[in-house]
Amino acid sequence: MTQPLTPAHDNMNERAPSHGAALAILSTAFFMWGLATVFNDILVPHLKGIFGLGYRQAALVQLSFFSAYLFASGPSAKVVARVGYQRSMVAGLLVMATGALLFIPAASVLSYPAFLGGLLVLASGITLVQVAANPYVAAMGEPAGASSRLNLAQALNSLGTTVGPSLGGWLILRGAAHTQSELRAMTAEQLQAWRLATAASVKWPYFGIALLLCGVALAIARFRFPVLRIEKKDEAASSGGSVWRHRQLAFGAGAIFLYVGAEVSIGSFLVSYFMLPDIAGLTAAVAARYVTFYWGGAMVGRFAGSVLLRRFRAGPAAGTMAIAAAVLVLTSVNSTGWMAAYAILAVGLCNSILFPSIFSLGIAGLGKRTSEASGVLIASIVGGAVIPFCEGALADRFGLQHAFLLPAACYLYLVFYGFAGWKPRAAGN
Repeated sequence: MTQPLTPAHDNMNERAPSHGAALAILSTAFFMWGLATVFNDILVPHLKGIFGLGYRQAALVQLSFFSAYLFASGPSAKVVARVGYQRSMVAGLLVMATGALLFIPAASVLSYPAFLGGLLVLASGITLVQVAANPYVAAMGEPAGASSRLNLAQALNSLGTTVGPSLGGWLILRGAAHTQSELRAMTAEQLQAWRLATAASVKWPYFGIALLLCGVALAIARFRFPVLRIEKKDEAASSGGSVWRHRQLAFGAGAIFLYVGAEVSIGSFLVSYFMLPDIAGLTAAVAARYVTFYWGGAMVGRFAGSVLLRRFRAGPAAGTMAIAAAVLVLTSVNSTGWMAAYAILAVGLCNSILFPSIFSLGIAGLGKRTSEASGVLIASIVGGAVIPFCEGALADRFGLQHAFLLPAACYLYLVFYGFAGWKPRAAGN
């Protein structure tokens, strides 16, 4: 016997389109949250310059953004269970658009807390979209292919993160070329005028993002998705006790926390890293272009991973990539010049299959508790708030290059999860 994965009140009918068509339109949502998320990598150095912040204070951008995953994931799981996957994705996209629009008044009043508030709202919408979209995509076919499908969808997410840095750098960072000595030479009135003009550069980009999000929400609202079904035996196996008793989920939550923390920590400080004289000595606008290669590596790897994971087991593949990532980060920490720059950029390729593999392994076999488990894993994305903030504190104290030892340590846990922690037996057994 089978039963629908999506609640009966979702907008579906008996002649729904194929899974391929559904995956194609859902990929637009993956693309948009990737684009919105990676713009943070541009905001960190941009707002750091405008408000004269240290690394730790600038990391509040990621702290505000990714903390939404902790606070909004539980309510998001309840929303999905109540109104269904499709309507939840539409609602999440509209919340994202609202958060993007909040950047306009934040720039007008030149308020750092207002920027952080807009990021919190934006990320709350992304949380709802992810709680709905990730398990839906994972269920669109045989369970053995869940990692492959999520890698393909996440590749479109990575397309957004790939084009975002160059686009954001061109739109936002062009007016941020003043040196610190030039800024110190300005009068108070000149400095305030420069800050207002520089902050205003975020208005049109985020207004454009809001319009695109509304367009994607409309497209998904009008699309008739297929009813997905799961095996009854999976539901029976996962119905009793706390969802945390399942080993693959408990360890998977830690893996998501540390993976996202490591990935975001690296991406957040790449512009500042490439501006260091001992690394590349680039300007902010030029450095932003190189961030594209970091996220572009993840995109290429995810397209390849969607094929390779049909032949190789997701766990060991993820563990192998985590080993490579740790080695590359350590190489960058212990090098200078372009050797250090290229090594840290190559970590993006290693990141490629990690999130979709961990996510699909974490929810494997949880049946009707899939949306609850998805909420737990999405909440664990709060690592993107905590780890960058800690790295910022380390950078202020020991220097930015040595602060990258923190994400290297995170990848070591992912080695454990890839080779052992994902195996689905009850945690208490």
